[in-house]
Amino acid sequence: MLAHLFAPLTALVPILMTLFGFGVKTIILTTMLFAIWIIVLDARAGVMNITPSLVEMAHSFGANRWQSFSKIYVWAALPEILAGIRLGCIRSVKGVIIGQLLVSIVGFGRLFELYSSNFLMEHMWALLIVLFFFAFLIAEGLGMLERKFEYYAASRNP
Repeated sequence: MLAHLFAPLTALVPILMTLFGFGVKTIILTTMLFAIWIIVLDARAGVMNITPSLVEMAHSFGANRWQSFSKIYVWAALPEILAGIRLGCIRSVKGVIIGQLLVSIVGFGRLFELYSSNFLMEHMWALLIVLFFFAFLIAEGLGMLERKFEYYAASRNP
């Protein structure tokens, strides 16, 4: 399951291009591939760290599976889920750029291609700084949300 972190996801983009063509659908799938794995792994880690006594307590009070999921699992794993979402958003910025560069030269990919082919390095650096700043804002915003829910991580362990 950890192979996705070591395998180059960029190598899958040509396969997606042959399956879905050149367009927005392939860019969206590329972005999702870059982001989803880290979110799933962090959510799994959060669920694995839940104290079994919390689940046993819910069952002893008559909670069904849905109630256990919504009241115990989601809230207890929320800090890891949010950490995964934060990391996934950062990786999705990378996926958007790679998707736009390789699949169809649109958006940021088009700008990178234009600036590099015309050797406009100051424009290229400005674009990189804007993208890094955008990724930083997303990461910090989600980090603040994550810190807000740290209480639930502390409360799940006795």
